Amino acid sequence: MKKSIVLQLLFVVMLNSSCAQNIENKVITPNTSVFDAELFVDQLQIPWGFAFLPDKSILITEKSGKLIHFKDGKKSMIGNVPDVYQRGQGGLLDIALHPNYDKNGWIYITLASASGDEKGGNTALMRAKLSNDKLTDVEQLYKAVPNTTKGQHFGSRIAFDNEGYLYFSIGERGDRDINPQDIKRDGGKIYRLHDDGRIPADNPFVGVDGAKTAIYSYGHRNPQGLIKHPVTGEIWDNEHGPRGGDEINIIKKGANYGWPLATYGINYRGTPITDQKSISGMENPIHYWVPSIAPSGMAYVTSNKYKGWKGSLLVGSLAFQYLERLELNGNKVTLREKLMPNLGRVRAVKEGPDGLIYVAVEGKGIYRLVPKK
Repeated sequence: MKKSIVLQLLFVVMLNSSCAQNIENKVITPNTSVFDAELFVDQLQIPWGFAFLPDKSILITEKSGKLIHFKDGKKSMIGNVPDVYQRGQGGLLDIALHPNYDKNGWIYITLASASGDEKGGNTALMRAKLSNDKLTDVEQLYKAVPNTTKGQHFGSRIAFDNEGYLYFSIGERGDRDINPQDIKRDGGKIYRLHDDGRIPADNPFVGVDGAKTAIYSYGHRNPQGLIKHPVTGEIWDNEHGPRGGDEINIIKKGANYGWPLATYGINYRGTPITDQKSISGMENPIHYWVPSIAPSGMAYVTSNKYKGWKGSLLVGSLAFQYLERLELNGNKVTLREKLMPNLGRVRAVKEGPDGLIYVAVEGKGIYRLVPKK
């Protein structure tokens, strides 16, 4: 009798544990009454990043190396764009405007670059100004080394914080056992610079012998989402795990985010990477995905244009080809909603100056989500 009761209790515990896991990974049916997806910029191949200029026109990076200016319904090509190293996931990547762009005109771009002595390429950060559909005053602010011919995990997104510091991400370039845990090597890191490329004196590894002093946090895999939280001012990232274990993290000074020593993912061939999901002294994600959605791009909704969306995160899924909305209670994800199902590989998402959401989809273009009345 006692054994039967114990077995029943064990079953209940297992059931409740299973349900909790299922609830965490469940995506609710989309509410199609909220918006219509309108193709706003058509005929784009891999629109990796985009940024709104003060006149509400858009600068769009194509992974192939093209920089497009979309204004008044027409596209024009920007000249004098730096050469890109096109291999695998590498190419022309993110783009962002300086917070004081209207005064200084600086545009920031990340790209895969072949500059340097070694064969191959690695992620670089550049800035430039725009004049008559041409980049001018082009400067390279940071270049990861060494170059490698591997085609994966270049990162890379750009964000500014409330103090004007510039953050950007570089993936671990496929060298998971070498780069992300070593602060003397580039790759698998979030970096912080002054807007002109100088190293802030209070960066966490300034003064550490041999360290890459631009590093702000480490132990990352392939961060392709990076934003400033508009309420707290914190920098948040999302990053690709392997097979499972995509993450959302709040970036902290000098913190180690665990890759590859701790992860919720496994190798692509199904074998374990580690039995550790959490390690004391390392930062845990505030949210993780199993299975992986392959997150790219992220936006925080501040607009009241969409009923019930204010305060949500929007994250693009490359693997499952939809836009995901995550409701938050503080730093905890309480609901996941699948939007724009089967539309295509969502590469980037932003809230525009008009309060509407814009979504870049590979092979199609940039969609504008128009609220239904």
